[in-house]
Amino acid sequence: QVRLVESGGGSVQAGGSLRLSCAFSEDSYCMAWFRQPPLKERDWVARVSSTGPKYYADSVKGRFTISKDSAKSTLDLQMNSLRPEDTGMYYCAASPRACMVSRQSADFDYWGQGTQVTVSS
Repeated sequence: QVRLVESGGGSVQAGGSLRLSCAFSEDSYCMAWFRQPPLKERDWVARVSSTGPKYYADSVKGRFTISKDSAKSTLDLQMNSLRPEDTGMYYCAASPRACMVSRQSADFDYWGQGTQVTVSS
């Protein structure tokens, strides 16, 4: 059982930055950040493979950066140039499968409790 605990959410004005962090109990093949806006489905934002490759949703490319520090057991998401449409609950997730095939929430077995991000215009 992989335990994931997120931190770092909050409220910020458009154009601002936030950094989310996820502490994990053990490393996984693929780790990701998902976002769930109000009344919408949970979609992936960024994924990182244990072998190195990183993947970003088109809506956040160039603005968000995912990073993992296996020595510290943390997964971070640096979010810059935030927009109101970035608002939502952000979840850290882990999958025992490769990132190439882990693209939907159903592909991830372990989840954190989520942290709220609110971006005002």
